[in-house]
Amino acid sequence: MYNESFGSTAKRGFMGLPVAIRAIVGISTAIFLVQILGSIFLGQEFTLFVRNWFAFLPNTWVTLFQPWRLVTYMFLHAGFMHLLFNMLWLWWLGRSVEQTMGPRSFSVIYFGAGIGGALLDVALAQFFGINYVIGASGAVYGIMVAFAMLYPNQPIMLILLPPIPAKYLVAGLIAIDVLLVGQGDGVARVVHLGGAGVGYLLMKAYQRGTDLSKYVRPIERFWYRLAGTYEKSASRPQNKNMYSVSDANVVEEVEESELDAILEKISKKGYDALTKEEKKKLFELSNKN
Repeated sequence: MYNESFGSTAKRGFMGLPVAIRAIVGISTAIFLVQILGSIFLGQEFTLFVRNWFAFLPNTWVTLFQPWRLVTYMFLHAGFMHLLFNMLWLWWLGRSVEQTMGPRSFSVIYFGAGIGGALLDVALAQFFGINYVIGASGAVYGIMVAFAMLYPNQPIMLILLPPIPAKYLVAGLIAIDVLLVGQGDGVARVVHLGGAGVGYLLMKAYQRGTDLSKYVRPIERFWYRLAGTYEKSASRPQNKNMYSVSDANVVEEVEESELDAILEKISKKGYDALTKEEKKKLFELSNKN
């Protein structure tokens, strides 16, 4: 009997992740390894350098003149368990969100929640103090809220607890942060709450028909121009029989009624009620350029 090695199994599992989650987990893990190796070989000076230049500091002037911190802080973590739990929640609840919305819209919610949580921390810093913030928790909270809004009755299994519908579990986690905010326990609860709030607002916009992917496409075009691979859309013939689904364009050969039926089934019964073929079809549509 053939026994697959642990490394092969891990690689296969990692490559099976949706594209945006795979990128976030991969980059976060790589940066954490750099943090560990840097602290071992270069000592405390390296740790302070990373914190002083890439962690988020909820100060108005620092935010204005060092805006990269709004993004870089999400990829830094204080320890292995900090990284592990953030990535587990992202993997656990984020897969269904990305497969439903597509990688671009998913990324808008993830980074929008992370940035929004940091900005709320700036706004409330005079009440709760100015401390360095690191970690993806604010962004993950935005994804958790998105999951709860897409699949409110999906049961979530936690150790020693009965299955809890997603809407109640996420609401409970947010309520805990509200009750403990300002307790000085070293947890950036204001960032959590800001991320959850931005996640909610973006999901409401998405449910009203806003194409969140439009905020990602200019960044993609800029990147392709830097890489020298961007081709102007005007140089390619446009198919007038194209229409938009989530953040992907698909040809009209895919019957609109079929897609509507899948989305309607998700809204009524949740993502897990879909058949294997329906999940595959939805995933293909959401990730097609």
